[in-house]
Amino acid sequence: MSRKKKRKLFLLDGTALAYRSHFAFVKRPLLNSQGRSVGAIFAYTGTLLRILREEKPDLIAVAFDRPEPTFRHEKYAEYKATRDKTPDELVEQLPDVKAITEALGVRLVEKAGWEADDLIGTLAVRGAESGHDVFIVAGDKDFMQLVSDEIRIFNIARADSDVTLQGIDEVREKFGVPPGCVVDVLGLMGDSSDNVPGVPGVGVKTAIKLINDYGSMDDVYRNLDQIKSAALRKKLEQNRDLAFLSRELVVIDCDAPIESDLETLGQAEQDTAFLQEKFIEFEFNSFIPYLDATGARDDVDRTYNLVDDDAKCDALLSRLAGAPAFGFDTETTSLNPRQAEIVGVSIAIEEREAFYIPASLPGRLFGNEDSILDRFLEGFAVLLADREKEIIGQNLKYDLAVLRRAGLDPADARLFDTMVAHYLCHPGEMQHGLDFLSLKYLGVKKIPTTDLIGKGKKQISMADVPVEKVCEYACEDVDMTLRLRNIFARELDEMELTGLFYDLEMPLLLVLEEMEHKGLRVDRDVLDSLQAEYAQRVSELTAEIYGLAGEEFNINSTQQLGKILFEKLEVHKEVGLKRVRKTKTGYSTNAAVLESISAHPLGRLLLEYRRLQKLNSTYVEALPRLIEKETGCVHTSFNQAVAATGRLSSSDPNLQNIPIRTPEGKRIREAFVPREEDWRILSADYSQVELRILAHISGDERLQNAFREGEDIHSGTASLIFGVPLDGVTPELRGQAKTINFGIIYGMGPQRLARETGLSFAEAKNFIEAYFDTFPGVKGYIDSTLEQVGETGFVSTLLGRKRAIDDLDTMNQMVRASMENVAVNTPIQGTAADLIKKAMIAIPPALADRGLRAVMVLQVHDELVFDVPGDEIDAVGALVRAEMESAMELDVPLVVDIGVGRNWREAH
Repeated sequence: MSRKKKRKLFLLDGTALAYRSHFAFVKRPLLNSQGRSVGAIFAYTGTLLRILREEKPDLIAVAFDRPEPTFRHEKYAEYKATRDKTPDELVEQLPDVKAITEALGVRLVEKAGWEADDLIGTLAVRGAESGHDVFIVAGDKDFMQLVSDEIRIFNIARADSDVTLQGIDEVREKFGVPPGCVVDVLGLMGDSSDNVPGVPGVGVKTAIKLINDYGSMDDVYRNLDQIKSAALRKKLEQNRDLAFLSRELVVIDCDAPIESDLETLGQAEQDTAFLQEKFIEFEFNSFIPYLDATGARDDVDRTYNLVDDDAKCDALLSRLAGAPAFGFDTETTSLNPRQAEIVGVSIAIEEREAFYIPASLPGRLFGNEDSILDRFLEGFAVLLADREKEIIGQNLKYDLAVLRRAGLDPADARLFDTMVAHYLCHPGEMQHGLDFLSLKYLGVKKIPTTDLIGKGKKQISMADVPVEKVCEYACEDVDMTLRLRNIFARELDEMELTGLFYDLEMPLLLVLEEMEHKGLRVDRDVLDSLQAEYAQRVSELTAEIYGLAGEEFNINSTQQLGKILFEKLEVHKEVGLKRVRKTKTGYSTNAAVLESISAHPLGRLLLEYRRLQKLNSTYVEALPRLIEKETGCVHTSFNQAVAATGRLSSSDPNLQNIPIRTPEGKRIREAFVPREEDWRILSADYSQVELRILAHISGDERLQNAFREGEDIHSGTASLIFGVPLDGVTPELRGQAKTINFGIIYGMGPQRLARETGLSFAEAKNFIEAYFDTFPGVKGYIDSTLEQVGETGFVSTLLGRKRAIDDLDTMNQMVRASMENVAVNTPIQGTAADLIKKAMIAIPPALADRGLRAVMVLQVHDELVFDVPGDEIDAVGALVRAEMESAMELDVPLVVDIGVGRNWREAH
């Protein structure tokens, strides 16, 4: 006779889990793009989804505390009286925590006058009596009293750790007594978290020993005369009533009046629509794939066609010839467009209708002259050059690079990129991918790519997926893209961003694709030499660190390093720090901590050691792996839809973050060289561009005059603020003025200014006040910007780029200050981004018109980098300067510094 499998009942302490989830993000709050705190919701939801997905409980409930007093408060008025008030950020998130719980089909249990512990205890006992395996998801030691053969604690020690089960043996090992004695130990020792008093002076070790010696608290008191320690005996005698009261307070009442039976705890159907709405609002994109598919796929009324013969191909090309716009997408074998082979192309002309043209069909293999894809691309090449047609795509830069590799020139195409359009309308949002946008705007949960190619070691190439499956996937992609285009075109128009989109962002996309294609040549020999130098210096630093530490240890181990610094050597005391931050796993040794002890020789050595290790791993070791054999260049990807200010970023490799001020960073730039032996690197860098934009936007006369007259702006600022003649400005005064000149753009306050300049707080405060007295237009700009944001909810650049600013009225002062800084900085930094983009668009055709061979290969912040033939340096330098300085008309002159060298370091 087969034994019936036990059902699994999971019971979660929702209140405790929500608290823990909140404090997981307390030091680095998780905010969505609207500035709302969502960390507690995110971590809580992740834990609940993990349990549902991995443990597959048969029955499940989440219990929450209620705000009303419980029977424990009646017994002891001070119960939980020492607990801090629930943080406002968590209070704001709790309604959504509960709503998501119920939307996931999980029963929510709460009852006035009863704690979550009692509700869980009651359901746990009922579950055990009904023959279920019960798992209590909580970290509170009070629950150990419930553990039995049928009831265990499902303890998640950390958010990223494996789950450990605590049964009878584990409770005994962890707490020192069996589950039945837990309440006796707690009665004697008390519980500070709940303000349960216990016996004053009796700690956990003493309480455990007493219970192990005598069996229970009752037996302890029956045998007081046998306790050898007179002091302990006296404490116990004087606090008998307190001990028994404490035990009453910690006992979980397993007879709470819950009317529902266990069968109502089966997981109900998910409210997918609600969950999608919330996950989109909070930007929890990683959770979306785990939702039930019910109602998430919009399969109604759409026709997806496989183009599998010449007649269908010719008919599609004919339709395209008469279409003013069409959606376009490629399926390939690689994410690297310079290595990708085309598996197929998808086309959409009308919404809900799409076509897929595969590269390979039975009897017509990819690469054959008579393949259907080759036939299609031959006709498609003509359409690419037709400026009357609009090509619509998602992340089109990739697809255009793939076409280039296939021999098609995309240089004259008229484009509409849905990713960039959404980014332009919503620059503060973190998600611009097609899956997210389809779900958010169209209510369609797209076919995941992993459904076709898998993931991890079992992942296959798209070329190995059956054509019919690729057809549906590819057609859905291009159909969604076409539908999104129509939505975003209206939104661009409503937000008055259409001109910026078509005149700046889309032409720039073609420029960036060309730059990525050209790449930047890297000299491997320089990197090999650097790697040897770094290795030697790291070895020297290691020996010096060991010498100061007095022993050898693993410098990269946070725990070992922390013990050396703060226990053995106590370096914090030597530099005047009273306390150092310690976490559950040991002392923190992050960059901020090392900076705080940098006055100590060991702190300085460790900072240099870390800096070299990071530069070595990020650039010196990584760059050679990214050099493509065919070109000898690295081909960085320029990201057009990342930074909320409008600035570009780069990745694979990230060339934006190579340090420019440190000797090590400068040495890395030596590795970037021109593509030909007799060529040179030319660097063109806007001088103090953000301060010039500030002068224009603020209208401050003194600041504008300083730029018009060609003054050293930092010396001029120091002269005005400190009341000394220009020739009396010392390097120290100029440095302080420079710090505030740039810092004012980023909302620098007196505390940070004091820290960065060595001024006292009072001196820094007076300095800032003097600055605003000297440049009243700047103060007026800041005040008027914040006032405008309060009225409109957004800020704009000179070219009309917009960014929403939320939460200026939030109770969280840190969030409010951060958003105020964003509001002040965005018009300046965003205008600087627009400015260099305009120059990037203007320069390549100007070079071509002059017959110059120089190529633009890199953009970093306010700098453009070119490969230039030796005989073109003067002409290219003059042209680039003219185009950059005339890219935007301001009330102050734009100035561009030109440098030339055999490598990037020499040129900059």
